[in-house]
Amino acid sequence: MEIAITVSVIIAMIIIGVLWIHLLNAQHDERIAAFHYGDTLPGIGRRSRKGRLAEHAGSPIVTTHQPPRAPRRGRG
Repeated sequence: MEIAITVSVIIAMIIIGVLWIHLLNAQHDERIAAFHYGDTLPGIGRRSRKGRLAEHAGSPIVTTHQPPRAPRRGRG
């Protein structure tokens, strides 16, 4: 008798888990459908291989590379 109860509880937990995962997947699919992945955000895009270009076509090339600093030895 105890084995039948244990098996039925395990089967019930599996069914509840399957239904819960199905519900979460449906919610996730709705969120994905609401967000348009094809729209690019301003300032985010593909970078050129030659270097970073300014946002405006007439602006000069902007680079943020700085030479490495010498390590600090001591304070005194």
